[in-house]
Amino acid sequence: MAGGAVISLRLKQGFTVPLEAETITPDAFLGNPVSHIERLPVVQGNTEAKLGDFFSVDGDADDVIRLEGDLSRVKYIGKAMTRGRIEVHGDAGMHLGAEMRGGEIAVHGNAGDWVGAEMRGGMLRVTGNAGHLVGGAYRGSEKGMRGGTILVGGSVGNETGCVMRRGVIAVAGGAGDFTGVMMLAGTIFVFGALGLRTGAGMKRGAIVAFAGDGGSPALLPTFRFDCAYRPVWISLYLRQLREWGVGVPEASMRGLYRRYSGDLVELGKGEIVIWTSP
Repeated sequence: MAGGAVISLRLKQGFTVPLEAETITPDAFLGNPVSHIERLPVVQGNTEAKLGDFFSVDGDADDVIRLEGDLSRVKYIGKAMTRGRIEVHGDAGMHLGAEMRGGEIAVHGNAGDWVGAEMRGGMLRVTGNAGHLVGGAYRGSEKGMRGGTILVGGSVGNETGCVMRRGVIAVAGGAGDFTGVMMLAGTIFVFGALGLRTGAGMKRGAIVAFAGDGGSPALLPTFRFDCAYRPVWISLYLRQLREWGVGVPEASMRGLYRRYSGDLVELGKGEIVIWTSP
């Protein structure tokens, strides 16, 4: 855990209507007394309320926030944060770490859609599953994730890395359809099975697939096979992922990879690299 004092927020009771809590960030808490934090605005439905109406708050507001309870209906935790650390002990809602610029978020549970949407920096970890559009762009935007790292210990939904421009996404489980769709740059690792239309419309960037058992995922016909080789750069990435706590299979540290370039309906400078054998 990062150094400094910790301020704890405990959910008082469950609720049905989602809560938008953009103010749960170290930037908003730092240096303020508990009484000020309890008065920070949140929105439920079309009604503005106070953070203290939903959470009990105690501790000293430094750069570490600990959240406890079922937060699956709490949106925008850590939005645009630039520093510090947020720990979520339970599930987190949609838009976790959206537009995040720095610091670290660690979720000991699952997370909803739009994890790290349009993220620009920092580290975001989810031990369980995450929803659709991890590191993706909001509808109508030309820029998805632009920096930072997202690590997911379980599986993710569709459109992971949509319009991604920079950064790293690593998924220990499987991914849904359209992984890396319209990707412009950056790197995505998926250690489980991939869905359909991987890399559709990608211009640049790299998607590294392991398919769980080394099987080859179905690729679009607009990707061209280039070669089978042993890329040094992937080994370097895998070592770093291990240091970050990702469960990289030992077999993936060696063996051949098949490289495909595409999407040829776009620039064709992206690559999908598939591990084939130990």
